[in-house]
Amino acid sequence: MKTNKILLGALAFGIAFTSLVSCGDDDESTPTLPPIGGFNSADEVGAADLVAYWPLNGTGVEAKSNTAPATTVGTTWETGAKGQGAKLVDGYMTFPEIASLNNIPNMTISLWAKVSSNKGTANAHATSLFQLSRLEGTSTHWAGNFTLMAETGNWGGDTLQVKGLSVTKNLDLSSNWQDVANQPKPSPEDIIAGHEKNANKVAGTWAHLVCTWDGTTKKFKVYSNGQRISNVKWEDRTASPGAFSFFTPTKPIIGAFGTNIPGGLAPDGWQKPMTGNVDEIRVWKKALNAADINALYELEKAGR
Repeated sequence: MKTNKILLGALAFGIAFTSLVSCGDDDESTPTLPPIGGFNSADEVGAADLVAYWPLNGTGVEAKSNTAPATTVGTTWETGAKGQGAKLVDGYMTFPEIASLNNIPNMTISLWAKVSSNKGTANAHATSLFQLSRLEGTSTHWAGNFTLMAETGNWGGDTLQVKGLSVTKNLDLSSNWQDVANQPKPSPEDIIAGHEKNANKVAGTWAHLVCTWDGTTKKFKVYSNGQRISNVKWEDRTASPGAFSFFTPTKPIIGAFGTNIPGGLAPDGWQKPMTGNVDEIRVWKKALNAADINALYELEKAGR
């Protein structure tokens, strides 16, 4: 009987120990990562106003409308800024009209890009990263309703001038041209007049690039890696319409000007398809604030 008591006691101890271990395993589950800027993932940033999103994880499909590319040229897939991304060699993707992009009174475009300077080469040209196209008659113009581009043919080394360009509709239906960019090399006179210098030394590396238009304040801004880089003297656009009025239909283009695609006007020499990488393209119908843009950068950089 003494032996039985010992065995029963050992069995009871084993059950209790197993129970404790099981509880300990539950308590040691993977902890939740702390929020960044109040967000747990990039998908939460401006979620209510996000109108288009291209994850570019091995496919060019726009995720919110499930719209596939109409044309794909010079595009392959490799490791991107977050997951996979698109590698373009004189390449681009065009898309059919997406209704949610036809009427956007305020705007933010965000993407990751890796693009190098081509200044001084026989192939020197600017690089259109993302565009919402614009027709001139029945042909596509080089400048869309909105273009996020890099002046890769104007600056050498690791300097990258990033430009937001809008060509939208005035009340009389004429074109209203507005642009904003960082100023890599202002003159001494420009500095005295209040211009800001920002060489944006990110050419040839992955960089998070953002352009915003606020129709209320009439401010046009450009950001790189979570920080505003646009020349403050070029941000104020009070002479422009308060809200964008697009020439429609507008069609998304990744990696090219409107003149580089089928049905475009004849391109000038500096208008060529993109050679470089692009990833995580998002479009919102609002101007994200600086804090949210920085949070978006940090979240996507962390793979979240």
